Amino acid sequence: MTLPLPMRPGHVHAYLLDGADGWTVVDTGVGIPEASELWRAAADLHELTGAPVFQGSLDYAQCELVWGNPTWSERLVDWFRLHGAPDDVTTELVAQASVYRPFIRYQPDPVLVEAGEALDGWELVAAAGHADGQLCLLKDGVLVAADHLLGRITPTVGLWPASRPDPLGDYLAALERTIELAPRIALPGHEALIEDPVRRARELQEHHRLRLEETVAALGPEPRTGYELSFPLFGDDLKPAARRFAIAETLSHAERLVRLGAAARNEADGVVTYTAT
Repeated sequence: MTLPLPMRPGHVHAYLLDGADGWTVVDTGVGIPEASELWRAAADLHELTGAPVFQGSLDYAQCELVWGNPTWSERLVDWFRLHGAPDDVTTELVAQASVYRPFIRYQPDPVLVEAGEALDGWELVAAAGHADGQLCLLKDGVLVAADHLLGRITPTVGLWPASRPDPLGDYLAALERTIELAPRIALPGHEALIEDPVRRARELQEHHRLRLEETVAALGPEPRTGYELSFPLFGDDLKPAARRFAIAETLSHAERLVRLGAAARNEADGVVTYTAT
């Protein structure tokens, strides 16, 4: 079932899995008016049906931190300033992000689950990267992949406030785990199904290897902020939503390079910068 989204790529797939315990809905989308004719967000479905809502414990904790926190916008302002965004740009970036807040209605008391557990016969598989606590479902060679694997586009892997310190490292490890599991097909959160998940995982690994090389090339002896680095890596002509993700992706690659010894991170006068080593 495909539901509309207010941002690119404009849609999200919700999967209905038939099992011994009844139907399991994987991803309920967001509660925008355009989706109301199909169904509402997770909290509304719970209220209407009484069905339990399952959510990974880390994902729920971060959901509370972001969507349940009225001061999160102020924290984002500080975050973008820390990484070099000018005040006028920061205001625009945070205002754009706040547009979606009224549509996010998460369940306040879900059944918390962990990777390695089973849900109606499906194994829960950790797939950090796009989100720290992202979980995929695996059964009989079928991987419900969420935003872990996408066929035509690459999942956003960014560094955000309160996220794990090396999201790109987490993502590359999760891709390696996917290769080991060798599912025969993947059902992604967006666009067409993936008929060769192992090949796609390897393509994404290669993509990020090349992006790391590009990030090294963009660095030099002079300190550069994540905001400044996002321009040679993602271009000058981006709308606020795209620039916001570009900064976060730039930071995840810069932090991976720091851990690889190819870049140095420095914080001075309330600003973080990176240099090549």
